[in-house]
Amino acid sequence: MDFQYEKGRIFAEDATGKLLAEITFPVTDGVAVIDHTFVDDSLRGQGVADQLVTAAVTQLRSQGVRVVPVCSYAQRWFSTHPGQSDVLGKS
Repeated sequence: MDFQYEKGRIFAEDATGKLLAEITFPVTDGVAVIDHTFVDDSLRGQGVADQLVTAAVTQLRSQGVRVVPVCSYAQRWFSTHPGQSDVLGKS
């Protein structure tokens, strides 16, 4: 899936502009709060949410930003990817 990157957001849309997948992570003072992950029903079960979190963590790590996972999916993702915990900050 081809993702688009904006400040504090990674997302994908179909050809008509319909939102298919999105993760949001506003950054304040060097800390990103992953507060929302969305995947359209048509893409569920295909690993898209995992790709979103992976892309966000990769981007944030490269910027030296700490991550606080607030949304339930991001929290579960970090619990199953302990090797990524180096980016975690305090909430």
